[in-house]
Amino acid sequence: MRRTVSKITDWHLGFRNSNFFLVDSQLGWLPSVLTSGTDDHLLHKSVANMNYATSSANLSEDPLKDKDNHRVSDMLIDSFGRMHTYLRISLTERCNLRCHYCMPPEGVDLTPKPQLLSLNEILRLAYLFVTSGVDKIRLTGGEPTVRKDIEEACFHLSKLKGLKTLAMTTNGLTLARKLPKLKESGLTSVNISLDTLVPAKFEFLTRRKGHEKVMESINAAIEVGYNPVKVNCVVMRGFNDDEICDFVELTRDRPINIRFIEFMPFDGNVWNVKKLVPYAEMLDTVVKKFPGLRRMQDHPTETAKNFKVDGHHGNVSFITSMTEHFCAGCNRLRLLADGNFKVCLFGPSEVSLRDPLRQNASDDELREIIGAAVKRKKAAHAGMFDIAKTANRPMIHIGG
Repeated sequence: MRRTVSKITDWHLGFRNSNFFLVDSQLGWLPSVLTSGTDDHLLHKSVANMNYATSSANLSEDPLKDKDNHRVSDMLIDSFGRMHTYLRISLTERCNLRCHYCMPPEGVDLTPKPQLLSLNEILRLAYLFVTSGVDKIRLTGGEPTVRKDIEEACFHLSKLKGLKTLAMTTNGLTLARKLPKLKESGLTSVNISLDTLVPAKFEFLTRRKGHEKVMESINAAIEVGYNPVKVNCVVMRGFNDDEICDFVELTRDRPINIRFIEFMPFDGNVWNVKKLVPYAEMLDTVVKKFPGLRRMQDHPTETAKNFKVDGHHGNVSFITSMTEHFCAGCNRLRLLADGNFKVCLFGPSEVSLRDPLRQNASDDELREIIGAAVKRKKAAHAGMFDIAKTANRPMIHIGG
């Protein structure tokens, strides 16, 4: 295989220290900063043939700054002045669990593979978002670890200049054995979903075995140095609301952030308000058992209300999407596995980025599409009863 190395100047693709590119008859071009010190198998995979359309007019001429003094282009600012610096990317619709609140019993129709974004397309779009001001990316699914190129995706995304956080939400089923490589590849934060500490209830909820593997992944994440290790728990009345204090107990001696999530309605999950355990009720339950619970300072764009029990190493959070929404500070956008762009989790509106991307749209044309969608974002999502009646996709399609 013939390779030649050429020098280019003033390259504005946004990768760190990217002064060289690799030309290869099979690979097309690839930034050397993405290949130096990389295993050969990473080099020869789907990062090849990235046809980034670049433009010197990457950012708006007078970008604004968010509360962290971070420069954000107009593309990411909606009509209410909210700056969207957090992108959630669904890498796949496939999952190795079948959780009740995510997927109906009969399953869902998955998007044909040719209609899903390739890794190259994901990297191209991620580059557009990061060069416009996104500084945090979270990888979701489906289950992101079922992608064979998950380490490669993390490696290249982590090299985008300006990206501060690369996180992943996972069910933890296969995470333990992949964590060392993922951390080495640039994954900076991990959320592990676990809704019960009882193996039999886990099997009932997920329709699969694997509770021990998830617990193993939580322990492995702590061992490799993630701090905190975030554990997402969807609380449902009559199923796991009796385990709230047991979950809080996990924070006593370990750097675990338990995140209690209000049960939310999505297509196929048979949402019922009777299953919803409101934030106020969960908080009251915790305070009765742990009177030393105190409120922490939250970031203005934080989705969670954060607390700490005096003397505990970890902390406790509540995500109150249904009873006390946090739309005013929302800074999140979503890129779905099929290339659709979604500005609100609970809004049915989507716009395809895959189609113009495959029709050779330029960076500026893609930015116009993204910016127009962001500008259409509403001030707040509907109430929970209206959400329950609104057609939306199953969570496994949207991305957790």
